[in-house]
Parts: sequence; structure tokens; C-alpha cells
Amino acid sequence: MATDSWALAVDEQEAAAESMSNLHLKDEKSKPDSNALRAKGNPHTVAAARIVQGRTTQGTGAVLKTDDNTEKIEEEEKEDRAAQSLLNKLIRSNLVDNTNQVEVLQRDPTSPLYSVKSFEELRLKPQLLQGVYAMGFNRPSKIQENALPMMLAEPPQNLIAQSQSGTGKTAAFVLAMLSRVEPEHRYPQCLCLSPTYELALQTGKVIEQMGRFYPELKLAYAVRGNKLERGQKIAEQIVIGTPGTVLDWCSKLKFIDPKKIKVFVLDEADVMIATQGHQDQSIRIQRMLPKDCQMLLFSATFEDSVWKFAQKVVPDPNIIKLKREEETLDTIKQYYVLCNSREEKFHALCNIYGAITIAQAMIFCHTRKTAGWLAGELSKEGHQVALLSGEMMVEQRAAVIDRFREGKEKVLVTTNVCARGIDVEQVSVVINFDLPVDKDGNPDNETYLHRIGRTGRFGKRGLAINMVDSKHSLNILNRIQEHFNKKIHKLDTDDLDEIEKIAN
Repeated sequence: MATDSWALAVDEQEAAAESMSNLHLKDEKSKPDSNALRAKGNPHTVAAARIVQGRTTQGTGAVLKTDDNTEKIEEEEKEDRAAQSLLNKLIRSNLVDNTNQVEVLQRDPTSPLYSVKSFEELRLKPQLLQGVYAMGFNRPSKIQENALPMMLAEPPQNLIAQSQSGTGKTAAFVLAMLSRVEPEHRYPQCLCLSPTYELALQTGKVIEQMGRFYPELKLAYAVRGNKLERGQKIAEQIVIGTPGTVLDWCSKLKFIDPKKIKVFVLDEADVMIATQGHQDQSIRIQRMLPKDCQMLLFSATFEDSVWKFAQKVVPDPNIIKLKREEETLDTIKQYYVLCNSREEKFHALCNIYGAITIAQAMIFCHTRKTAGWLAGELSKEGHQVALLSGEMMVEQRAAVIDRFREGKEKVLVTTNVCARGIDVEQVSVVINFDLPVDKDGNPDNETYLHRIGRTGRFGKRGLAINMVDSKHSLNILNRIQEHFNKKIHKLDTDDLDEIEKIAN
């Protein structure tokens, strides 16, 4: 299958910031120094600056002049969940060591709960076990330990599972599909829905890799551009595709007989319901399937909308959830800096860099316009800067992240496209140049956690610094502080001794 269509559109929203002075977090007694902030720069950095980026609207290192009279509306990036999921798949070289506890809720609480520590215990067909080992899986991941015995049970059981990228979830449901197929029957028996063409291709790669010692198993892609003759019947046993095309193939074009489907997988449900029309199409497909068809649904998150959708699609399910890690913020020191403008934020940033040694830093901006401007300004100061934003193609983003991981750039300036799933051991500081808010302007607590969770990993102490430039952003910070019940301390970036203390 061709994999050349990787460009993904990014929605635009507006972001306006009002400048205010004399602001403080609740319980803070001191007023900020109203003197202009002094930019110290980093005396140690003399390396030639360069910006690594894909296609950006600003060009390399463009400086955007603004004053109080200019229009302050910028383009905001809506997090493109499908693009983020694809990016995570491209940059993963191995499974994530997930420390979250797995919680299993059985449909029948009286039945014994099995988990496995080896793939041999699953009594797989030899050619599938060979495929598993050839893919580099030596033992089941935490999610696989619990999910695989349920998915392979007789009679088949339905499953709703929460699983992030990198946990071995795709391999688990692919193994379940390949185990159920009867290769002598030349018609579709397993159906897998993915939110996008690109994600369908990624899952298809896993099917091809795991099934490579099982040549009689065949795979078809129900995706845009895969045109078939009317009246044709599909002989492949596994079909993977996007909801719109799969629905057409099942109903209008009748390429697939849905009554013969034994396993139905709905992958990335949270991404699916964020896409117009996919939810309705998925439910319509599910209603065509036989009552004894095994239903498996996976989602990285389980907000209410995802739960409602899952319950419509998967009757009488077993449920596997990851217990949320509570101690994420305990290893991270949090601070905030009061500023009056974007330029003052930049000066504060320079002061921080001038006072402490930072191995690698990630800086999050609300809009790609701000990110482009900031990357340009930092590169002028002599920093090696990588820029990541949503209008770059996913493959370009993956290349930028790989370079940052390798330490070729020390600062990664990014919008929300990068907030999840990126583990870089050397990241010691995360800076929220703009605080994360949702589309209604309320604090986005989950994104805040994901962002500052980039630091304080691997047992190390992390440092998070939040830039506050208005009454509104101070209110956001107040609410974030209340939500996590963790004190965020004020930092005076004009006082170099104070900055030095936070690094200890």
C-alpha cells in the first residue's frame, strides 16, 4: 500500500493575552518588582544557532514585531489526536516501561482471572508464536499480560481497554485477530477500524509482521483510493480500514458480508469520536455484525464521551483500565514568573538560561506563531533550537524529535502537538511559555500534567517553570494549583541567586 499521504491539517483558533502588572498567586504576599526585566543571555553558549523545522509559515528564525496596537490574535493549534498517535508510533523504538497499575473489571466477577508472564502460556499456533518473537517481544507487556488471556478465551469475550501508545496494545489485538482466523475460509472474518488512513497502514504493518510465518492469511485495506470492481467479493480474511470506507464495503457495495465477521476491533476510540462522522459510522457497522462477534475497543483516554461510545459499541465487556499515577508531580519543582509581555517572558527565559545549567529543555507555546518567533529569538542568542509544530508533516516531526533525543539540539520549542508520549531522558526543565487551556479558555489540567511530566522522569527531580503575563493566565495557574493541590512558587528572574537556588 502506498504511504505517501502524510500531511495533516491543523485547525486554527485564536488566542488573546492581556498585559497586567502587580499580579500574584493566591496566598502569595509579595508584589512583583515592576522594573523592566533584564536579559542576561547565556554566557556559556557560543555555538552557532540553527533552527530545525519543517514547513513553517514564518521561515527560519523570522522575528515578528508586535506592539500594543497590533492585532494580538494568533493561530492556535488544536491537538490533532490522530497525528499525535501516528507520531508516537513512528518514534517508538521499543515498548514503554509503564509503571501504572492495571485494574481489571470482569464481566463475570466469579470467573477466575488469568494473567500470563510468557507467550508460551497462551498456547498460540506455532507460526504466530514465531511471528511474536520475530517482532522482538520476549515477554508480554503489562497490558498484554491481562488482555491476551481475555481476548483469546473460549467462548470469546468482549473487551474495553485503556492503553497508551507504546504498551503493546496493537500487537495484542492483532494476535487475537490472527488466532481467530480460519485460513481455509476465503472471506473476511476480522474487521479492524482505525481513525485515519495513516493509522490503518501502521496497524497493517503489525499484522504483516506478526503474520509473516502464516502466508495463507491475507489482509485487505478498506481505505480511500483502494477501488474495487462492483459485485466483487473480498477473499482476504482480515480487513483493516477507516469507518466511512468500511461502512460502504459492508452495506452499499457489499464487498464484505458483515454477518461472517468473528472479531471486530475498534482502535483509538478517543481519536475516532473526535472526528466528524466516525462515531455514527462505527455504530452502524457494529449493528450489522452477528451477536456472537467478539468486540474489542481500545482508547488512550476515557473521558465521558468515550465511555458512552464504548458502551454503545461493546456489550457485556470486560474492562481493563490503567490506574492514574498519583505521584507524577511529586518529583517536579514548580515555579511561576510574572511578566508583562511576550518580550518580557523571553527576557526572563534568557535570565534563567544565564543562571543555571540546563541539559535539555522543552518549551511549550500556545500558538505556532509564538513558537516560531521564540525559536528565532533563542537562536539569535546562540542556542541550538529545534522547532516542532502542527503544519509539519508527521514524518518531519519524527525526524525533529529523533534529533532532539540524540542531543543535536538542546532546546525544543513546540506547540501542543508534542505534549504527549515523548520520553527524552536528558530533559531537565519544562517551560510553559503559555499555560495550557482548552478551547473554552479553561485550564487544561491533563495537558499540564503531560507537559511537565516530560521532566522528573526516570527517578530524577524535574523543574517546571510557568510564564504568567495577564490576570487571566494567573487565574488559570491558580486553578491548576488548586486542582493538583501542589504549591507553585513565585520566581524572581531578576535575582540570579534565587534562580541558582532552584537548580539545587
